[in-house]
Amino acid sequence: MELDELKGLLERAQKPKAYWGFECSGLMHLGMGLITGFKIRDLVEAGFDFTIFLADWHSWINNKMGGDMEKIRLVGEYFKHCFTALGLPPGRVRYRWSSELTSDQRYWEVVIKVAKASTLSRVRRALPIMGRSLEAGDVEAAWMIYPCMQVADIFYMDLDVACGGIDQRKAHMLARDVAERLGFRKPVCIHTPLLMGLEKPRLIKGFDEDAKTSLAISSKMSKSAPERCIFIHDEPEEIRTKIRKAYCPPRSVEGNPILELTRLIIFPELGKLAVKTQEGRVEFESYEKLAELYARGGLHPLDLKEAVAEALIEMLKPVRDYFRGRRLLEEVKEEVAKAASSF
Repeated sequence: MELDELKGLLERAQKPKAYWGFECSGLMHLGMGLITGFKIRDLVEAGFDFTIFLADWHSWINNKMGGDMEKIRLVGEYFKHCFTALGLPPGRVRYRWSSELTSDQRYWEVVIKVAKASTLSRVRRALPIMGRSLEAGDVEAAWMIYPCMQVADIFYMDLDVACGGIDQRKAHMLARDVAERLGFRKPVCIHTPLLMGLEKPRLIKGFDEDAKTSLAISSKMSKSAPERCIFIHDEPEEIRTKIRKAYCPPRSVEGNPILELTRLIIFPELGKLAVKTQEGRVEFESYEKLAELYARGGLHPLDLKEAVAEALIEMLKPVRDYFRGRRLLEEVKEEVAKAASSF
């Protein structure tokens, strides 16, 4: 149904308005930088008027960066530089802060309208957007404002399309549910898969009623777990070390984070992957052929890891070059480390 809505939108709107919202919560990893960044690039190239929304107020509500707004905004500025390094500079996309919206009384009127059109249980079901389990016991009252604000963001900015990972699905469905009742446009929603972390997938119940979705959310690459994620400005040897230590069981395709990197990042962007083996160099032009050979035991995990590491190193070179010598990255790393040590 939403695919038909998207087609209809593209037929009638010359430059549809879309957005992606981000909490300013730490260093940018591959999931946010490449999966998200490349999808934003695709939408911009398709003619969308795209807003990258730096959710400083939402980050504050969710206690990110120790709830320090100055540090949250520092991370937001760093995000702008990250996206610029990935080919999305100001001018090609629009950057807006949630604090721009919250300074307007009309915005809060929309927040209250959303809250009045929703039930407490319906809002609580959207808590996974904050990385919070549905079964969380000690819930801050402020958390319940968060989903209402996220919906209000969409309405207030008069957007056609709301983008996010699948963990944002319930907040977007809440927006679609209440839109017509409140006289707002029902947004078309585009959801991308969540990139898993480099460790063995682990299920933490409570993120979603669907076990598969809950597994995807609880296993996703996370800024707060640097040992199981790759940051977009990691140095080559850091990438090689992290990939070398990553979970990659022989013959196992499902739940294999190294193969996921090829499926979600390398093949969509590069269209191929070259692997050096004892028998020689093998070049794959599709994920399906790679996965088929790996499942048969025809490819050693270490050979696959080395190929993936080198592909990522090459893809991320423009980002490393961009940040070389910039003090901002070191400042953010220092503040992120301080925030992490305070918990």
